[in-house]
Amino acid sequence: MKFTLSWLKEHLDTDEPLDKIADKLTMIGLEVEHLDDKAKQLAPFTIAKVISAEQHPNADRLRVCMVDTGDGGAPVQVVCGAPNARAGLVSVFSPPGTYIPGKDITLGVGTIRGVESRGMLCSAAELQISDDHDGIMELPADAPLGAPYAAWAGVGDPIIEINLTPNRQDCTGVHGIARDLSAADMGKFKDPAPKPVKGEFPSPVKVTIEDPALCPGFALRLVRGVKNGPSPEWLQKRLTSIGLRPINALVDITNFMTFDRARPLHVFDAAKVKGNLTVRRAKEGETLLALDGKTYSLDETICVIADDHGVESLAGIMGGEASGCDENTTDVLIESALWNEINIAQTGRKLGINSDARYRFERGVDPSFMVPGLEMATRLVMDLCGGTPSEIVVEGKSHGDDRIIDFPLDEVKRLAGIEVPLTEMRRILTHLGFMVAGNGPVVKIAVPSWRSDVHGKADIVEEIVRIVGVDRVPLTPFERGDAPRKPVLTQIQLRTRRAKRALAARGMTEAVTWSFVSKPQAELFGGGQPELTLANPIASDLSDMRPSLMPGLIAAAQANADRGYPDVALFEVGQVFKGDAPEDQLVAASGVRRALASSKGTGRHWSGGAAVDAFDAKADAMALLAAAGAPAQALQVVPGGPSWLHPGRSGTIQIGPQNVLGYFGELHPRALEALKAEGPLVGFEVILERIPDAKAKPTRARPPLELSPFQPVSRDFAFIVSRDVRAGDILRAAQSADRKLITALSVFDVYEGKGIDDDKKSVAIAVTLQPRDKTLTDQEIDAVAAKIIAEVTKRTGGTLRG
Repeated sequence: MKFTLSWLKEHLDTDEPLDKIADKLTMIGLEVEHLDDKAKQLAPFTIAKVISAEQHPNADRLRVCMVDTGDGGAPVQVVCGAPNARAGLVSVFSPPGTYIPGKDITLGVGTIRGVESRGMLCSAAELQISDDHDGIMELPADAPLGAPYAAWAGVGDPIIEINLTPNRQDCTGVHGIARDLSAADMGKFKDPAPKPVKGEFPSPVKVTIEDPALCPGFALRLVRGVKNGPSPEWLQKRLTSIGLRPINALVDITNFMTFDRARPLHVFDAAKVKGNLTVRRAKEGETLLALDGKTYSLDETICVIADDHGVESLAGIMGGEASGCDENTTDVLIESALWNEINIAQTGRKLGINSDARYRFERGVDPSFMVPGLEMATRLVMDLCGGTPSEIVVEGKSHGDDRIIDFPLDEVKRLAGIEVPLTEMRRILTHLGFMVAGNGPVVKIAVPSWRSDVHGKADIVEEIVRIVGVDRVPLTPFERGDAPRKPVLTQIQLRTRRAKRALAARGMTEAVTWSFVSKPQAELFGGGQPELTLANPIASDLSDMRPSLMPGLIAAAQANADRGYPDVALFEVGQVFKGDAPEDQLVAASGVRRALASSKGTGRHWSGGAAVDAFDAKADAMALLAAAGAPAQALQVVPGGPSWLHPGRSGTIQIGPQNVLGYFGELHPRALEALKAEGPLVGFEVILERIPDAKAKPTRARPPLELSPFQPVSRDFAFIVSRDVRAGDILRAAQSADRKLITALSVFDVYEGKGIDDDKKSVAIAVTLQPRDKTLTDQEIDAVAAKIIAEVTKRTGGTLRG
């Protein structure tokens, strides 16, 4: 909501400075979003006269001007490049030290082509008054020299823009804002009642409301013999100051009423209306060429005003071009109505129209001002355009329902913690338009018709506190008790943050993709159940809740490749949906690498780049799990994964078969084909909720690190085992031989081929023994080796390779 200070003063008698008014607006809940004080910004610019303008000795397009600034001193020398700089010209002068808003510079004393310049003659663009930058400003010859330009030109009216919350529909007009400021002791509220205009004849046009739920009330009046044309200067300035373009007097009056009194109206050219008006639902297939020049297709959910021709206006949103007023209009129908807020909002969203009328009607307008607003608009039409008015036609209700609230006086203390005397409460509420009856301890408060947001006792407390000042609400610390404070972030929130940091540290870029995928994509990744299908999807290819983050990431990677960025590494942490129950909504962390975006970081290079492989995805997944707190010693990696991964180039990360944490590997060619993507492309997905919580750490101090002074011993073993035996099982079997002495194990070779049976393989492991008390003897080392061989043979059926 935007308005000027002078406009505000039409409704508020105040001498308060602009800064204080702006601060008070914010304090009472009408937050000032922007303040444009042209008078302050343009204060250094004064009216001056060019005494002489001589050709610059060193430049063809420059002139050396002597300028009378009107301060009684000697003329000032100014070098000017404007083509209209000449002797006798009255213009706008800025001395050194002035900030030039149109150029975003602070002026200084300069030397231009060897000639000193001590100021500047300005164009309208440099003052940001208009876009005219063809030359310096030309003012009338009788303009007072030395006077501030902004005050003389009348462009110093400050503009205030406030950010309204949706519940304050009464402050979508300057009149309502002035009422709030008056209650906050910022001046005296001017609220003269609109004077009724006597109708000279019955209205020949009648109104029928087919659905009162869409239109609770409708008022209409015909004014004959008007002379439409440009609106007067005061009205045009009101509109242009807030960015509206004056059109003609009749249209400008409706715009003025919209912003002045939060009462949108519409005017029809009566000669273009055939028959009576009907408020009804649109019919399927009907269209309307609106005043914005666009044609809109309508349906039965949209409320319209129609005549015998058809639809003439989108109710409460925008009129039609066919019945619009122009310079030939002589008879005008003025409409003032009430509309269903929800229907207005739905229609506006459906048609994509954001009009000033919609902004107010979808928040709700004052029902009791429907007829007075029509009277006020009629008087403006008669004052500016002349004419003879008819009697008013009213259909439906012309006022809202009465609301009385029983309000305990101690409610303010209970909810806000401040003491406010009854006299102060009564003063505040009365200034805001409420009526207070009784002396306590419970009073009756009548809510004004323009405050549809006030329904209960808490709303009354809010009105009192915001006017008294929220800064008077005492700071009251919460009782914490003896129990320690609980963590602010949940475990899943912590894991989400750590997962993002870990993946970003590995050179991956975070992406945010749709939570919806197409039905075939959902089925490809294990979803597609009927309960996860959207009832009203935003697009046909976004019909199902996603069972995995992978489809969105793959699509994003391919989109980058299509635009010339094939080597991308993307990750996302977000929700996936396995079912419609709360426990089926999980947080997953997924990532993809494409082409040469390997974790090794080589990329495209003359020496040859390393393409991504399954081990890149595995490294990403393991780094993520480590950062999220997964127990590294309990993790198991088994070959294979879901159907969307390559069966021979993928793996599953689990803590036992019952707790699968995630998958990694190369995307299956069939999956890439279904997603219309090109490889090589690898990825991983981990479900963060499935990571077990870390065990509570003991409160006692950790013992100091003890380094053994004895030399470690390394021994290699090669076992021939069945092809289906996992290397991890061999390592766990070897570890169990002596958990205290064996400190490290690793697989360093796997062999299948000549010399080994077709159903067998050779797995070689390295075992490190770290003695603590003494150096191991050969006999002790051999004893441990024997235990290792025995355990591996027992648990895996393998034999030591000769």
